Amino acid sequence: MTAKRWTDCEGFHRRDFLQIGAAGLLGLSLPHVLRLQALADADRKLAPQQHQKAKSVILVWLAGGPATIDMWDIKTEAPEEIRGEFKPIDTSAAGIQISEHLPKTAQVMDKCTLIRSLHHTIAAHGPGTVYMTTGNRPTPALQFPSMGSLASKLLDTPQGVPPYVVFNQLRGGTAGGAGYLGTAYNPFEVEGDGRAGQLRVKGVSLPASVSLNELENRNQLLERFDANFKALDKSSDIAAGLDKFHQQALDILRSDRTKKAFDLSKESDAVRDRYGKDPFGQGALAARRLIEAGVRFVTIGTSGWDTHGNNFKTLKERNLPLLDNVLSALISDLAERGLLDSTIVYCAGEFGRTPKINKNAGRDHWARSMATLIAGGGFKQGYVHGSTQVNGMAPASEPVSPDDIAATIFSQLGVDPHRELMTTTGRPITIFREGKVQPKLLA
Repeated sequence: MTAKRWTDCEGFHRRDFLQIGAAGLLGLSLPHVLRLQALADADRKLAPQQHQKAKSVILVWLAGGPATIDMWDIKTEAPEEIRGEFKPIDTSAAGIQISEHLPKTAQVMDKCTLIRSLHHTIAAHGPGTVYMTTGNRPTPALQFPSMGSLASKLLDTPQGVPPYVVFNQLRGGTAGGAGYLGTAYNPFEVEGDGRAGQLRVKGVSLPASVSLNELENRNQLLERFDANFKALDKSSDIAAGLDKFHQQALDILRSDRTKKAFDLSKESDAVRDRYGKDPFGQGALAARRLIEAGVRFVTIGTSGWDTHGNNFKTLKERNLPLLDNVLSALISDLAERGLLDSTIVYCAGEFGRTPKINKNAGRDHWARSMATLIAGGGFKQGYVHGSTQVNGMAPASEPVSPDDIAATIFSQLGVDPHRELMTTTGRPITIFREGKVQPKLLA
């Protein structure tokens, strides 16, 4: 049976998002990417880092715009045309209630922060995705890097593992990509869905026409790759960095760290069943294994959240049970392994959905009020930040923006969110132009 292709209301499939990843370049892929990283090495010499509470991030992406009013911010006192069909339930965090269709997540809420006052003004899938995944309001003048690409550039990664991995491509043109940082910091993309126990990263393998022995031979390497590569090698700067990038390529290709992380058969059946033997669940399990291996940013996700019609049926029968199982398993597993303190789990989509239910029993696009969940990495536990009006139309207290959340996440990673980076054309850009760290979110 062919799996259903989940699309949103604008007709984009979840895999339309990333046009060029690190993987799309091999034949040239891995060496070309690592050469670009060597070129940028001088810029990687960071200013002294701030206090680093977290080391890694797992972004759990809900593509299409989740109806967070039916998930994290149930409006029991609102009129019938707003409050919807779902009832709230108590959680493991005193005083916090969430949807009745998230019972497993309710049991780990004492490890989470709920932000109920997130808002922005871009209620379109592509630009909204760009805003939420970059922490910068989109502009035609510049393509901002995703948070994963920033992590790839700014955080040290152990030898032999890719810094930034994506399981489900997002959408929004360049969302998820490296933007002004250049293609060296695009993500490594995952192939396979994990149900057979094996996954692999595109680009972390040689094309059939190139052997490892050939790659190890510098002269053969230069002969095989493009004229530009050979021209750049004549530069003294590149000559100095070539051996390093060459060694990086060999390290990743030789290393078994990434290969082991993707071998889900090494996990017990009980653990694999706990996550769910579906692509989303097995992707989350692989994300945990990648974090253990030293990967700094992993994006996983599930689509089908664009619920203009049959919102409650879709959430009840498909979306919420799937999310509930995977998110609770991921948070619990990280906590049990002592990884949650150093790993930020960020569950979000591009916007929320209208408080008012439409004639098709659905909810439409709405970015002026939404909610999101964050766990780990020094964020408060069992905490609700902000609130929305009784009708859910807008924040009522302590509003925060996507920029603020991104700035706060990176402050926990030890990165000054107001640091400037250079574009490939030499233009200095503040990482998060408008983002403000939110101390109330932090433990």
